[in-house]
Amino acid sequence: MALTRAAKADFTLHPYDHDPSAQAYGEEAADALGLPYERIFKTLVAETESGLAVAVVPVAGKLDLKALAHALGGKRAAMADAARVERVTGYVVGGISPLGQRKQLPTVVDSSALDFPTIYFSAGRRGLQIETAPDNLITLTRAVTAPIGKTG
Repeated sequence: MALTRAAKADFTLHPYDHDPSAQAYGEEAADALGLPYERIFKTLVAETESGLAVAVVPVAGKLDLKALAHALGGKRAAMADAARVERVTGYVVGGISPLGQRKQLPTVVDSSALDFPTIYFSAGRRGLQIETAPDNLITLTRAVTAPIGKTG
């Protein structure tokens, strides 16, 4: 949130009651906020040939690891170890934000984000989503956009 304020980017915070037993954090957020799954984006971290990278994809689908690798100029990617992700980002799984991570990682935002005037994603803790224009997220994370999400 400090990053969006410093950049003077418009955003809105949306708190909701997080259920500690929930395992599908993005779907929980969408249901709690009454939003379609396509508008809520999850932040995933993958291991690529050149190191860790962030993928921001709709909770309505899954990450296409091969498409992520290709968007970053590589051939392969695999989901990163959760403990390592928490150490590197400074966030806990289920509350990982693409903004304000301890170390700026290469970031790819699924191109479907551009279909909406605003999107929602974790504000850095479970039970709190941030809403902003996709261009704000792309600018603040220095992301590229690519079709890295897949249905199913």
